[in-house]
Amino acid sequence: MKNEENKTPQFHRPVTDEAIFKGAKEIVVKFIEVGRLTPGNFAETFDQVYKAVKRSVHSE
Repeated sequence: MKNEENKTPQFHRPVTDEAIFKGAKEIVVKFIEVGRLTPGNFAETFDQVYKAVKRSVHSE
């Protein structure tokens, strides 16, 4: 019999660096699409976004 109190399945898979990279890339692409990011500040912004995503994923 399943535990009815916790209906949300829990997944405890490690998040790969590739997944973090892809997530950061999607965020940066959205910044470019809405005009919040230019080629002049791309490298710095991507680095900041990547580190923020990595911190949030590995904050355990």
